[in-house]
Amino acid sequence: MSKPSRPCSHLFRCWLIAAVLALAGCGSAPPQRDADLKIATWNLEHLAEADGSGCRPRSEADYAALRRYAEALDADVIAFQEVESISAARRVFPADRYEIVFSDRPDSGNRGYCRRGGPEAGLQIRRQSVGFAIRKGVPYTRHPDLRELALGNPDLRWGVDVTVRGRQPLRLLALHLKSGCSTGDRGEACPTLFEQVPVIERWIDARRAEGGDFVLLGDWNRRMSLAGDAVWASLNDDRALVDAAGGRNASCKQRYRDFIDHIVLGPGAAGRLRPGSFEEITYGVPEAEHPSDHCPIAVSLH
Repeated sequence: MSKPSRPCSHLFRCWLIAAVLALAGCGSAPPQRDADLKIATWNLEHLAEADGSGCRPRSEADYAALRRYAEALDADVIAFQEVESISAARRVFPADRYEIVFSDRPDSGNRGYCRRGGPEAGLQIRRQSVGFAIRKGVPYTRHPDLRELALGNPDLRWGVDVTVRGRQPLRLLALHLKSGCSTGDRGEACPTLFEQVPVIERWIDARRAEGGDFVLLGDWNRRMSLAGDAVWASLNDDRALVDAAGGRNASCKQRYRDFIDHIVLGPGAAGRLRPGSFEEITYGVPEAEHPSDHCPIAVSLH
């Protein structure tokens, strides 16, 4: 793996400088952290707890780079995917800054070889789970995991469900759907993905019946912004959902112009969306040096 020799790129330094200026109150309005809630989603690509393990072997320098990007992201709540354990999450989201809410899904124990390098490389798949990193001081309530998303398959991920409490509660569901059906309906994985959609719809309908604000965020493994996408059409049928990206193109990877990571807001949450707050946090280094094969995306809500 190519390791970033200069993880603090020019763009990354700009983020840090901007954060320092904001905290110091230099030349701009003070941050509205008391009024806004910044939520993000970030697939951390096979984040293992031990150096040199998993399908994306990392060194301490790599974990340190991820921590710096997490600091620059500066979100109150981050839904994460492809994380082996709480200990792995702690290597990016330290205990003095974040609470970790981790999926209760048992480890299936399957340890196939990673696609990268195949059996010759000797790299084995580690557990991949979903969870949240929640900034210390942000009150929240955990709900039971949405285990129905696994469809009875021990290798499929559960959803992680929390309510962030503040001036106005916000229900959040972190998810990571089946890969291999990013478009159309003919991929081998499509029947599985399409079976997961009604599970999500039932969760949405339950939240609507309760009358609260809600957001679903994570790696949907689906280009839902494409015209006529069947998954989005089914989800959004008379539900008034909003994809926070608003039709923008992705820029994390040159060859992929459509998001598969999404922040989907229910109508109440959409009304709280701060205009222009959607952002894709690109790394500011060549793709070969990206610390993950996904870039985080984020929005701010009143």
